[in-house]
Amino acid sequence: MKNLLILFILVLIFFSCTTQNKPKTIYIVRHAEKQLVDNPDPELAQVGYLRAKKLAQILQNQEIKHVFSTDYKRTRLTAQPTADQAGISIQSYDPSNHDELVEKLKRLDGNILVVGHSNTVSRLANYFVGEGEKYEDLQDIEYDYIYEVNLKESGSSVIRRLYKDY
Repeated sequence: MKNLLILFILVLIFFSCTTQNKPKTIYIVRHAEKQLVDNPDPELAQVGYLRAKKLAQILQNQEIKHVFSTDYKRTRLTAQPTADQAGISIQSYDPSNHDELVEKLKRLDGNILVVGHSNTVSRLANYFVGEGEKYEDLQDIEYDYIYEVNLKESGSSVIRRLYKDY
């Protein structure tokens, strides 16, 4: 009987420690078009500023509660119009540590925007694909995609759309 009680307690502890998905939508995008200058941290090109504004328009009725960006000018400038519109600040994340970011995203309440890079946004979306087909890294010229992750308590799904689809 004592062993059964210990086993029951261990099972409860295990299930209380696992991260449950809280229902939400996570929008994952690459930063908008950047200036083509010899600088490791360029700002957005004029067309990039327009894309950042378009992103904010797309997300204006999506009740965004959190905005995440890497710590580069181009990602922060892409996220800023949406953050301003939602009245929230941008939270930084480390693009080399997706495991930590994914766990945080799962725990948060409310819809989320994450802005990353050509070699990180698909990889981040792939955490939520499950057994489905994985997305390849974006090419340097690809800025048009929005990965829409729908999280439910029972699992997740990912749809990759174009800006023009909204």
